[in-house]
Amino acid sequence: MELTWLDRDHLDRRDVDGIVSVWNAARAVDTPQLPPFSVAGTAAKLRHGFDGHPPETAVVRDRYQRIIGVLKVELPRWDNTHLGEVQVTVDPNHRRRGLGRELFTAGVRRIRDAGRRLVLCDCYDRPGPVAFVKAMGLDQVSEEVLRRQDLTRLDWDHLDREYQRAAQAAAEYELVRMPGPVPDELLEDVATMTAAINDAPTDQLDIEDEAFSGARIRAIEAGARARGVRSYRVVARHRETGALAGHTMVEVAADSPWDGGQMDTSVRPEHRGHRLGLLLKLDMLYWLREVEPQLRNLLTDNAATNSHMVRINEALGYQVVIRRLYWQQRL
Repeated sequence: MELTWLDRDHLDRRDVDGIVSVWNAARAVDTPQLPPFSVAGTAAKLRHGFDGHPPETAVVRDRYQRIIGVLKVELPRWDNTHLGEVQVTVDPNHRRRGLGRELFTAGVRRIRDAGRRLVLCDCYDRPGPVAFVKAMGLDQVSEEVLRRQDLTRLDWDHLDREYQRAAQAAAEYELVRMPGPVPDELLEDVATMTAAINDAPTDQLDIEDEAFSGARIRAIEAGARARGVRSYRVVARHRETGALAGHTMVEVAADSPWDGGQMDTSVRPEHRGHRLGLLLKLDMLYWLREVEPQLRNLLTDNAATNSHMVRINEALGYQVVIRRLYWQQRL
């Protein structure tokens, strides 16, 4: 196997196209219920990552220079610097020849060479991927459920009633809509509020709390701009103190504006018990109806053990799409 590590500062268009081709060929076979990858979004993630720290990416080509295997290694920098994440994708036409094993081994070697002591990976709950990860010697430590909300079938009368009930419970709070970048004067408060996501269940994953700062929020925003993403954030603010209590975020990609991503929804511990999570997500739906009327689907994911958020999503009509399993191995 001849593995080529890509220069993320000088990506060749043919490499990006080849990676997307392999990823989408695998998706069509393994998880056709999920939307395809885009070239623009993939190129941006390879160059910038989600939060300013792009992955290390390598490819394997056949004798005609067609990419047939992709290895992606994530080495977190903001936090969790004890671990690395491996993602392996092999063209369905080239599976069961040992290529996946070789790619995975190369990824683990890269993580070990970086001084990390833990390997993480995830896969969808399908027989082939699960068997592969088990064969690599990893242990399953968490389960996440992906759900989709069909915005074309929402019962707005029902949602109106839910909104009124939630608004009554949250009378001490006002909702603030924030499109695009966070205002400078709120940046550190938003970073502190965002850290409330660390209360979400992580099961047996050997991970630390995520570290959020104004600098990281700006890096996330820069990554979204690079991917051509329109970002929407609704914040709950305590009327009396002005404290930011919680938020919800949605991303809509310019090159596939019919599919959106429901991102973080979290409420700070001292402000829980007022139905803010439900109220925030409902207000986001009203906002999206105005500014993204073409939007048809929202995709979200939560730990299977996150019973509170699961109840909210089910109340909003989210339906299970597929399960994603997380695995780890100590080096």
